[in-house]
Amino acid sequence: MFLVLLVAFLILGGGAGCSPADRADLVLHNGPEPETIDPQILTGQADGRIASALFEGLTRFNPTNGLAMPGLASRWDISPDGRTYTFHLRPEARWSTGEVITADEVVWSWRRAVTPTTAADYASQFFCIRNGRAIVNGELRDASQLGAEAPDARTVRVHLENPTPYFLELVASRVFFPVPRKAIEQQGDQWIRADPLPCSGPYLLEGWRVNDRFRLRRNPRYWDADRVATERIDILSGDNPSTALNLFLKGEVDLISDRKIIPGELGPELAQRPDFQRFDYLGQDFIRFNTTRKPFQDARVRRAVAMAIDRSRITARITRMGERASAAVTPAGTGGYEPPAGLPWDPSAARALLSEAGYPGGRGFPVIEYTFNVGSRIYEQTGVEVQSMLREHLGIRVELRPLEWKTYLAEMSALNYDFIRGSWVGDYDDPMTFLDIFLSDSGNNRTGWKDSRYDRLLQTAAAEADPRRRLGILRQAETLLVEEAVPVTGLYSHVGLYAADPRKVGGIWANRMDEHPFFSMRRLRP
Repeated sequence: MFLVLLVAFLILGGGAGCSPADRADLVLHNGPEPETIDPQILTGQADGRIASALFEGLTRFNPTNGLAMPGLASRWDISPDGRTYTFHLRPEARWSTGEVITADEVVWSWRRAVTPTTAADYASQFFCIRNGRAIVNGELRDASQLGAEAPDARTVRVHLENPTPYFLELVASRVFFPVPRKAIEQQGDQWIRADPLPCSGPYLLEGWRVNDRFRLRRNPRYWDADRVATERIDILSGDNPSTALNLFLKGEVDLISDRKIIPGELGPELAQRPDFQRFDYLGQDFIRFNTTRKPFQDARVRRAVAMAIDRSRITARITRMGERASAAVTPAGTGGYEPPAGLPWDPSAARALLSEAGYPGGRGFPVIEYTFNVGSRIYEQTGVEVQSMLREHLGIRVELRPLEWKTYLAEMSALNYDFIRGSWVGDYDDPMTFLDIFLSDSGNNRTGWKDSRYDRLLQTAAAEADPRRRLGILRQAETLLVEEAVPVTGLYSHVGLYAADPRKVGGIWANRMDEHPFFSMRRLRP
């Protein structure tokens, strides 16, 4: 059966490859066409991988374990109370255009990220910095009040609201990357089209053909340029799994970096091959409910739907890679945390809740749409299963609404959906990276749900110094999120899978953060 399916995918697979004369030293398939490569605006993983090749933060992710290591800052000092971090920039840190990267530019970039008009969905990551929340929410209009300062050209001092044990990993995330002030002031939102594009990371942008590829070349002015393993990299875009697999098996692609564009039907079989690497990482699939739109304004309806979904059926029939069925939103073991169970699969209790909400047996319930992004048959098949379960257990009619990636993101942000597939990959190994998505003032909430109780619990946890008590408070918050209010319900925790022949490609390590920076990757020569 595997061979039959494989032949079918090879026949269906199309798309241009790389001619031998034009082939870069390393060719990667990255998934959907990025929406943007502005590190402070982007939201998708595909966007972030490219931005991390072109730009760098004060810290960067270690490719072997996903933890923070020195980046543009060579070292840092932490105050005894854990509230003040002093970063020391490398004197050799420069933009690819030759200008020195200064502490003032770092601080300016962070102020840009928290300014509401920038509309950075990840601006909530600055909430741990003094005045970050107030500025992002428009309560404090002077971004210069952010708790980050430049005492001199090579020093960035950061004042936190509370000790934040994952702060160094946070600073390695994209929204914290310094961006080129001069280019932005001259060209505004179009600065990423500048030629040449000022870059601070290991690679330069040599070319960008929309819906085809990015070509990157090693940045000779990067502070660690001598240890960047590969001179030229091509990053292909596309969300057709059969095309991606076809290019990989033909040797035209060296690495498929995104599980979502590996054909779901072949996943279990491909995972047995030596050139497909499986690993656990901090990712979760879930369903968002639009709490501003009937019928999901009613928490009883949301709970009913959550309890009518048999998650183990999805992992057994569709994902089939050892994913852990979970009604929570935080993967078990994140930062030593054990999430609540969430609402169980209980069709009888679900029917009772739906009847209590005024829809006995599903009578009078409107037709609703389940929205998901195309590009992986896993998402489509999950939608079909959800559709079937809600019809079978609740008498609800669901129509499927597949959307291209960019449209899907736009509709989710605009709350133009009934209920929608969602997912999250942790930015650091702590449950807060999953739970702060659903704060009332988070740009990544995208459910319309606001609850002051939840907000207070997360704020209390942030101020709690005792690690055990802190995790207990976070568990209370997640219990409220996934068992009582239910603006979201979990489906399963991720299992990663990337394609790379270890005999041909080196410098890639499986890690829970799913961080595989390009600077360490190299094509092995015979």
